[in-house]
Amino acid sequence: MSIQAINVRNQFKGKVREIIRGDVVSEVDVETPWGIVTSVITTRSVDSLGLTIGSDVVALVKSTEVSIAKL
Repeated sequence: MSIQAINVRNQFKGKVREIIRGDVVSEVDVETPWGIVTSVITTRSVDSLGLTIGSDVVALVKSTEVSIAKL
């Protein structure tokens, strides 16, 4: 399967760095040139996508809210 087009503008190509598996959900850390992006997805999705350490992936970020905190 290949993606022809997608409306999500925030896309980060990277490699899977770590997978922390849970019974229902798993954390997937993706190493990108801009830093680590962490996604929490179902463990079933991890398996059906065949994600392993080193897999080439694209992290797609779509958000309706961005919060700012003053440092």
